[in-house]
Amino acid sequence: MSPRSAVADRTVLPPWLAHALRAQRGPVPWSAVTRGALAAGPLLLVAVLTDHVSLGVVAAIAAMLAGINDRPGSRRAAVKRLGVPALAGAGGMLVGTYVGGQVGAVALTAVLTALGLLAGGMSAIGPVASGAGTQLLVAAAVGAGMPVPEAGWIRALAFLAGAGWLLTLRLALPTPGALTGDFRFDGERAAVAGVYDAVADLLDAAGTEHATARRAALTAALDHAQDALTGPRLRRCAGSAAERRLHAQYAAALPLAEAATALAWAGDPVCERATEGPRRLAVAVRDHTPTGPLPAPSRSAPALRALDDALLHAAETFDRGGADALHTRRRRARDLLRTAFGAGGREYGLRVALCFGASAAIAQALHHSHWYGQHTHWYWLPATAVFLVKPDLGPLVSRVLCRAAGTVLGALLFAAFAAVLPRPEGLVALVAVCGALIPVSTRHFAAQTAVVTVLVLSLVMVGGEPQASVSRIAETLLACAIVLVVGHLPMPGERGGQVRARLATASAAAHAYLTHVLDGPDDRAVRWTLRREAYRTLAEARTASALAAHELPALARHSEGTDEVAALLERLVDTTTACAVHLDDTGRLGPGHRARLAELLGELAVRRDRVGLTTPVPVPLAG
Repeated sequence: MSPRSAVADRTVLPPWLAHALRAQRGPVPWSAVTRGALAAGPLLLVAVLTDHVSLGVVAAIAAMLAGINDRPGSRRAAVKRLGVPALAGAGGMLVGTYVGGQVGAVALTAVLTALGLLAGGMSAIGPVASGAGTQLLVAAAVGAGMPVPEAGWIRALAFLAGAGWLLTLRLALPTPGALTGDFRFDGERAAVAGVYDAVADLLDAAGTEHATARRAALTAALDHAQDALTGPRLRRCAGSAAERRLHAQYAAALPLAEAATALAWAGDPVCERATEGPRRLAVAVRDHTPTGPLPAPSRSAPALRALDDALLHAAETFDRGGADALHTRRRRARDLLRTAFGAGGREYGLRVALCFGASAAIAQALHHSHWYGQHTHWYWLPATAVFLVKPDLGPLVSRVLCRAAGTVLGALLFAAFAAVLPRPEGLVALVAVCGALIPVSTRHFAAQTAVVTVLVLSLVMVGGEPQASVSRIAETLLACAIVLVVGHLPMPGERGGQVRARLATASAAAHAYLTHVLDGPDDRAVRWTLRREAYRTLAEARTASALAAHELPALARHSEGTDEVAALLERLVDTTTACAVHLDDTGRLGPGHRARLAELLGELAVRRDRVGLTTPVPVPLAG
C-alpha cells in the first residue's frame, strides 16, 4: 500500500459524519426561488398593512412549510404534494388551538402525544404522507402555543390561505424557458424527456462499471415521470390532446427501458448508434417537435432486436399519439392502513409520539415555571423535535448535528440583521429573501435549518415578540438531546422495522414480477406495471437501508445485511427483465438465464433468513 493510500484510509470519515457533511448538487431551481420570494414575504406585508399581523404570521409559516415541499415536478403532482400536507396542517392548527386553550398541561401533552403516534404511523406510507404528518404536528404545536387572538377556525383558514397562495403560484407561473407552447405541461415534458435521456445513458454505460448506477438513475427518472404524470384530476383520463400525447410518450419509453436494462445485464458494450434514437426522442419531447428519422441499431441479439422494435413503436407513437396508460397500480386504503399500522409504521409512530410528547411535556414544564421569562413560544421545542425525529430527512446523528449547527448559524445571522434592519419593513424583506432561499437550502439540512431559523425569528419579531435568538438556540439543543435519547431507547418489536418493511414490500413485488414473466402470459401492460412496481419499491428499500447504514453503530447494526438483500433483489429484477426480453424473442429461456435465476434465488433465501425476512415460495424454473 502506498503512503498516500494509507493516509487516505486513515482519514476516511465514519458514515454518520460523512452523511452530515454531504450536500446535494444541481442547477438552481429559479422557478421555485421566484415562488418562494413571492410567498411568505408578500403575505406578511399585506397582513402588516391591513393590521392583521398575527394571521399574516400564521399564513407565512404555512407558506414556508409549503416551500419546503415545493420540489421539481408537474403542476398536477404539486397539487397533492403541497395540498395534502396543507390540509393536514390546517387540521393540526384547528386541533392545537382549541385543545391548547381549553385543557391543562397534562391533557394537552396527552393529546399531542396521540397526534404524534397517528402522524408517525401515517408518515411511513410515503413522502406526501410524511409531509402531511410533519405539518400536522408542527401546526398543532404552533396552534396550541402561539399567542394569537383569533379563533381556531380563522387560524386554520389563514394557514390554508398561506399554503394555497404558494400552490396558486406553482400552478399559474410558467417555468423559465417554457413560455412557448402549452407551458402547463412543462414539468411533465421535462420528466418524460429525462426518461429517454436516462435510457441513452444506460446504453452508453452497457459493459462498463457504471451500468448499475445508470440503471438506478433510469429507475429514478421513470419514478419521477410517473409521479409527474399522475395526480388529482376531475376526469379519470387525461383531458387534453397534449397531455394524452405525453402519456403515450411515457408509455413508449417503457419497452426502451426494458431493452436497455437487458443489454446492460448482458454486459456487452453497445455501439454509439444505438443511443442516438433515445436521445433524439428526448429532444422531441423536450422541444415538442417531430422526431425525424431514427437510426436503427443492429438486430444481432434478442435485446438489440427488442431495442429496435421499441424505437419503431416509439416513432409511431410520437407521430400519432396513442393510449395514455401509465402502468401504475393504485394503492388501496387497506394497503395504506397496513403500511401505517405495520411493523415499520408502529416503530416510526412510537418514536415520533415519544419525542413529540416528551418535548411538549418538558416545554410545558419550563413554560409554567417561567423559565422562558417574557417569551411564550414554548411550541418551538416540540416543533423542532418533529423535524429531528423524521428518518426520511437523514440519519439521526446527521439530523441532530445539522440542526444544531444550522440553528446556531441562523440565530447569529438574525441577531446581526435585527440590529441594523428597520422594523417592520426590513424584517418583511428578510422574510421574502429567506423564502426565496428555501428551495436552494433544501440541498443540505443545516443550510435549510439556518434559513428557516432566520425566517421564523423574523416572523416572531414582526409579531411583537422581542429578539429571541438565544432561546431559539437553547430550545434546539434541548430538542436535539431529547431526540438522541429517545432515538436510542429500546422499542417493542424488532429494531429496523421500517427498513425491513420496505424490503419485504420490494421482495414481494420482485417475486410477483418474476412469477408473471415465468408463467408466460403475453400481457406486456401487466408486465410493465409489475416491473415498475418492483423497481420503485426496490429504490425505496435501498434508500431506507442506506440511511440506516449511516446511523451510529449502535443503531446501524439493527439493519446490517439489508443492503445486501436489496442489491440481490435488484439483480434478480434485472435478470427477470433480461429473461422477459429473451422470452419475447425466442419463446423459451436459455440455460444461462435459468442458472442465473436459480443462483440468485438460492442466495437470496440465505440472505433473507439472516436479516429475519420471511422467504417467499420458490418460483419454479422448469422450461
